[in-house]
Amino acid sequence: MNLSLRPSAHAPTLDPALPYERVMVLDDSRAQRTLLCSLLKRWGYDVLSCERPEIALELLADPTITMIVSDWVMPGMDGPEFCRRARAMARESYAYILLLTSKSDKNAIAHGLDAGADDFLTKPVNGPELRARIHAGERIVAMQRELVAKNKMVSAALSEISALYDALDRDLMEAKKLQASLLQDTKRQFDTAAASFLLQSSGHVGGDLVGCFPVSDHQIGLFSLDVSGHGVTSAMMTARLAGRLTSASPEQNIALERRAGGGYAPLSPHLVAARLNRLMLEEVETDLYFTLCLVILDLPTGRISMVQAGHPHPAVQRRDGRVEFLGRGGLPVGLLPDAEYETLEAELAPGDRLLIYSDGLTECPGPQGDMLGEEGLTKILQTGRLQTGRRFLDGLLTDLQGYANGSDFPDDVSAILLEYTGAAS
Repeated sequence: MNLSLRPSAHAPTLDPALPYERVMVLDDSRAQRTLLCSLLKRWGYDVLSCERPEIALELLADPTITMIVSDWVMPGMDGPEFCRRARAMARESYAYILLLTSKSDKNAIAHGLDAGADDFLTKPVNGPELRARIHAGERIVAMQRELVAKNKMVSAALSEISALYDALDRDLMEAKKLQASLLQDTKRQFDTAAASFLLQSSGHVGGDLVGCFPVSDHQIGLFSLDVSGHGVTSAMMTARLAGRLTSASPEQNIALERRAGGGYAPLSPHLVAARLNRLMLEEVETDLYFTLCLVILDLPTGRISMVQAGHPHPAVQRRDGRVEFLGRGGLPVGLLPDAEYETLEAELAPGDRLLIYSDGLTECPGPQGDMLGEEGLTKILQTGRLQTGRRFLDGLLTDLQGYANGSDFPDDVSAILLEYTGAAS
C-alpha cells in the first residue's frame, strides 16, 4: 500500500467545472492497481492505492476519500461485501463506488447494486470509459456534497427559528397573563344584581374582552367586545379599548361624561359607539374593527339601555325559563365612517337574567360543521336554568366543548351573565 503525491505541473488537469476528488484504488492485483493508479494520476487525481479490503475500510475513516474503484473478486472479502460494509460506516461524506468485474450476468450486477455499488465497469478496463464513469461519479458526489451543505444550513435555520419560537412562546404566555389581568374579577356583586364573567382565548391571546364599570350609585355599565382577527395585534387593540372603558379612571372612560355639579353620568350607548367609531377611524388608523355590546343597567328598576354594534343578540332568560333575544344587529365599530347606531331599551324583572356573549359561542362548529346558533344556546340556557353565576358559565363552556366534540374552539369565547334579583332585602 502506498499513497501517491499530487501530479506534476505537466500532468493534465481536471475539468475546471468538476471539483477535486481523492480516489482510492482497491485491487489485490499489483499490475491492475499500477495501471489504474497511473491513469488516474495522469488525469490529475490524488490516488490512494490499497490491496486489502480490510485496510481499505479503515482508510475510509478519512472523509476526503470520495471515490473508490474496487475489484469484484478479492480473497477474504469480495467487492459486494466490501460495498456492504462501507455503506454501513458512519461517514461525513459520501463515497462513490465503482466495481470492476468480468461478470456480465444481470443477477450478479443486481447483487452488486443491492450491496451498495454505484456503477460497474467490465474488464479489461477501457481508459476513456473509466474516465467518463469517474466524471459521472464526481457529479453525484458534488450533488451529495451540496445537499449536505444545504441540509446543514436548513438545520441551522430551523434551530434558530425554534429558539425564536420558544422566546415568542414565553412572551405570549406573559401576554396571556397580562390580558387576563384586564378582567380582574370573574364576579361582581351589587345590591340588586350579580355579574359573572367568562373569557377564554382560542390561542395564547385573543381579541375578546368583557368587563364592568360603575356609572353612579345606582347604575353600572357592562361591555362585551370582539376585535377582528386573532393573536397579538387583536390583543393589543383590546388592551387599548379596555383603557377607554375602564373602571379605574372615570375621566378616561369614553362611556361617561362629567356632570356640571360634579360626578359622572352615562352617555347614551349609541353615542359611545359613535365615539369609538371615530376613535378607530381617525386616531388608531388600522384595518381592525370590532363588534360591541354595551349595556347600562339601572340597579333599582332593572331598566337597561344598550347598543348592539355588530355583536350577537343578547339573550334574556325570564324567570319562567323563556328566552328572548334583544337588538337588531347594527354595524361593527371602525368599519365605516358614517355608521349610525341606536340605543335600545329593555327591562329586567326580578329573577330574570341577561347573557351577553361573543360570536365564538353561537358560531362554534360541531363535528359536521353546523354552528350552535341561537337555537342551541337557548337549549343550553333552558337546561342550565337552575345554575347560577360562574357555575352556569362553567357548565356553558362544558356544553360547548361537548357540542364541538371536545375539540379546541376556533374562536375566542367570552360572556357576561347578569342576574337581576330586584330590590335588596
